[in-house]
Amino acid sequence: MQTFAHGAALWDVECPRRPSRVAGVTMAGFRVPDLDALRMVPHPAVTLLLDFGGGTSVLDCATGQQRGSLVAGPGLGSGGAVRARGENVECVQVRLSPVIARAVLGASPADFDGAVVPLESLWGREASRIRERLADVSSWQERFGLTDLLLARRYEAGPAVDPEVAWAWRRIVAGRGLTRIDGLAAEVGWNRKRLWSRFRSQLGLPPKRAAKLVRFDHAAHRLVAGEGAAHVAAATGYADQSHLHRDVMALTGATPASVAGEPFLAVDDIAWPTRETAATAYASRKPRLGPRQK
Repeated sequence: MQTFAHGAALWDVECPRRPSRVAGVTMAGFRVPDLDALRMVPHPAVTLLLDFGGGTSVLDCATGQQRGSLVAGPGLGSGGAVRARGENVECVQVRLSPVIARAVLGASPADFDGAVVPLESLWGREASRIRERLADVSSWQERFGLTDLLLARRYEAGPAVDPEVAWAWRRIVAGRGLTRIDGLAAEVGWNRKRLWSRFRSQLGLPPKRAAKLVRFDHAAHRLVAGEGAAHVAAATGYADQSHLHRDVMALTGATPASVAGEPFLAVDDIAWPTRETAATAYASRKPRLGPRQK
């Protein structure tokens, strides 16, 4: 376990020692005694928060407060509209590639319509059972193992996305959001309308929005690493520094300089130390037309 310091607050952060059984799943464990109005910075993944501690965890959203275990589609926190707070927070945070999220969750991220959803509304009693089991075990590695078994079982039983949709998503991620979106339909042999419709209904966002989030995520982590905004804008495909500034403001409600200090981003190197390597490797694989995808 590592400790991440942000101001006077200390976070204990733990990572799994083994990769998930399911490609497109990453997770980390957090124990935070005092979580004070943390800005949730948009991310291209579907976010699954499994709360199991005896403390309180709250997400303040535009639609009100959400507590406990939660699910949100890609782009959670867009516009700076979501803040996390609580005391003695203990949770496993799972990032699901949108390609596998429908199978794992039993519902398409499109069904959330941009909202933060209580996990119980999707999983019913199973949400309470996993909370109890995570609380009963004593080590983070056991918690990761329990979580991974559950996700793998649900993934195998759930509906797969179309392989053409999966291929389009992976092309966007491999291109760091700079893939020519209008060319994706031709690459998979569909017309534009069909791909856009299937992509939106199965992954929860249209291709252009997906590309915007992927490019932003790459740029934001370069800002956190200390690169200047002008250099980041040029390196990540923005027209200029003003374009980067507008995108960052629209997605986070903050300036690039402020986003560079956000703990939600800064903790990534601890919580997801192979974040970029794993994402690129997964994204570059062509879809396999196995029994679940034919």
